[in-house]
Amino acid sequence: QVELVESGGGSVQAGGSLRLSCAASGATRSSLCVGWFRQAPGNEREGVAVITTGGGRISYADSVKGRFTISRNVARDTVYLQMNRLKPEDTAMYYCAATRTRDGGYCPSGVFLRETYNYWGQGTQVTVSS
Repeated sequence: QVELVESGGGSVQAGGSLRLSCAASGATRSSLCVGWFRQAPGNEREGVAVITTGGGRISYADSVKGRFTISRNVARDTVYLQMNRLKPEDTAMYYCAATRTRDGGYCPSGVFLRETYNYWGQGTQVTVSS
């Protein structure tokens, strides 16, 4: 079992920055695939960035490439999402999610699909005003 706790959300103006944190606890010895998702009211949950805690392999959704950076601190069992040049359309509840990596330390296929992940945090709200 893996527990995830997000923090760092808040309200900013367009063009501003926020850094989200996802702290993992529990069965974290083996490599995890950790994804950041977001969901705005009335919308589907959308995957935006993924990282493996073992090898640091990274993927981004096109909507955030060049603006968001995902990273991890292995010693702290924490994954971060640095969000720069925020836009009003980035407003959403942000969730982190995790699943075990496959052989070789790779994420399973479908890294931006909600059903790929077994563990979810409670979410942190990000609001960007124009």
